[in-house]
Amino acid sequence: MSGKVCVGINPADSREDAMHTVSDRIRERIRAAGKRFHANDNIHEFIEPGELEELQGDLEDKFRAVLETLVIDIESDHNTQQTARRVAKMYLKEVFGGRFTPMPPVTEFPNVSLLNELMIIGPITVRSACSHHLCPIMGRVWVGVMPNEQSALIGLSKYVRLIDWVMSRPQIQEEAIAQLADLLQEKMQPDGLAIVMEADHFCMQWRGVKDMNSRMTNSIMRGSFLKDANLRREFLSLMPGNHSG
Repeated sequence: MSGKVCVGINPADSREDAMHTVSDRIRERIRAAGKRFHANDNIHEFIEPGELEELQGDLEDKFRAVLETLVIDIESDHNTQQTARRVAKMYLKEVFGGRFTPMPPVTEFPNVSLLNELMIIGPITVRSACSHHLCPIMGRVWVGVMPNEQSALIGLSKYVRLIDWVMSRPQIQEEAIAQLADLLQEKMQPDGLAIVMEADHFCMQWRGVKDMNSRMTNSIMRGSFLKDANLRREFLSLMPGNHSG
């Protein structure tokens, strides 16, 4: 006997060691639940207390590595010494905050007045980021609602909060308003729902052809707005603050 003690390696311990970062742990929970985690998905239910702070620290390290890879002297350049920390906080808590936080509380109240006329909300300023280049998307959203007597109604400020929650993720504009329509339809159960978004895309203005004047406008119509051309025309003609023609 050599006197040496052989210690077996537990496969479970090996897997745990390999999955050491907070992002690894969160990803594993999502995959175990059979859910997706695309750029415009909300994943807050898979994040445990304290992990957002840990994630911000890891993100800061990664951004610092990006700056160093760009050959920026972050040690002696006073302008960039704290850039990695600022950018990590900005992306996690502001620009992409809609991925990591629960849906804002929304108080719904019954349609006691039996409102059944067109309601238009907007323009509401929106800020997002293109998921292709992470460049800013800045624009406006209008919402048209045709309620019925069973519809739940929400206050004006709640539209703003819900829209900001959806838009504060890497998005493409077409998918963003579809997500918003699904959310409002579920919350309110109206007879009809219409959403129009008009936005400037900085991936066009910062890079590529660098066209400073192009913008994108798209719409989604559901229920009575889709079936009734007169209602659709009324909504589009009455959209307040729309001077684009």
